[in-house]
Amino acid sequence: MSVRPSPYAADLPEPPGGPGPGPGEHPAPYAAGFARPAVPASRLRRLATPVGILAAVAGAFAYVGTVDPNESGHYPVCPLLQLTGVLCPGCGGLRSAHAFIHGDLGVAFSANAIATVGYVLFAAVWALLLARAWRGQPLRIALAPAWWWGVGAVLLIFTVVRNLPFGSALAP
Repeated sequence: MSVRPSPYAADLPEPPGGPGPGPGEHPAPYAAGFARPAVPASRLRRLATPVGILAAVAGAFAYVGTVDPNESGHYPVCPLLQLTGVLCPGCGGLRSAHAFIHGDLGVAFSANAIATVGYVLFAAVWALLLARAWRGQPLRIALAPAWWWGVGAVLLIFTVVRNLPFGSALAP
């Protein structure tokens, strides 16, 4: 499909910078089949993701801080604990979060040490995400498979030890 000039084109003033494209030429480099040039996102738009993540996490922590998980009936029971009697790596996480919110770090750590370390790690990664979004740089955390295997091994060891008699200090 070719572009035909309008019969009234002679009546229009010439655009600044010379005549426009000729017949069959595209008026701009991003028209029909060309990618638009990258437009830098505004700072407000770049900060939307970190602020949204913070809002969601703060809402969840506010709920756990308000509704005590030590009182029965507010939260579901861990299915693994209920069916097998084995504590999973997440058992005690809500109690840990509740104590963490109320500033009792000793109780938080004794309820679930892995979760308490995870809260601090999450805060550090979130701060990095916020700083990079502020500067307009993407956050790319690429972990080698060995790191993921290491995290899995730590969780497995934590789960096994907290279920043994000598690891009862790690049980909630």
